[in-house]
Amino acid sequence: MTKTQIWTSAFLAVFIVLFFLQRATMKDEAASSGPMTDMPSASSQKTYQASGEELVKSFGCQSCHGSDLKGTGLAPALVGLSSYYDRDKLTNYLRNPNSFMDQDRFVDFKQKYRNIVMPAYSNKDVKDLGKIADYLLGLN
Repeated sequence: MTKTQIWTSAFLAVFIVLFFLQRATMKDEAASSGPMTDMPSASSQKTYQASGEELVKSFGCQSCHGSDLKGTGLAPALVGLSSYYDRDKLTNYLRNPNSFMDQDRFVDFKQKYRNIVMPAYSNKDVKDLGKIADYLLGLN
């Protein structure tokens, strides 16, 4: 046998020994703790559900609309939106703000807040946008 063959055989032997050791220890762990106990079942998994306020913060709304969402020089206030929107309309606005730009209110905003564009959140989950809409409509 050549040196390359010896090294390859030694490596293969070590690999096989480690493989069987791993299998043997897995069987011991599985027998002592039950089948797949480290894998949570679908019924026991708890997913984190962010609130509307948390989503507003994570989407970065406060960077333009202000920390209190009462408006800045960059963007208008988000307080009192319930006089202009219902939940569905506000959710649709968040998904595609450009489709609302022909309304009088937004014509005024274009003059006041030049060079600022409201981003579209069409890539976000509609449920999250609904939570944001609920939160914003509750602000007074």
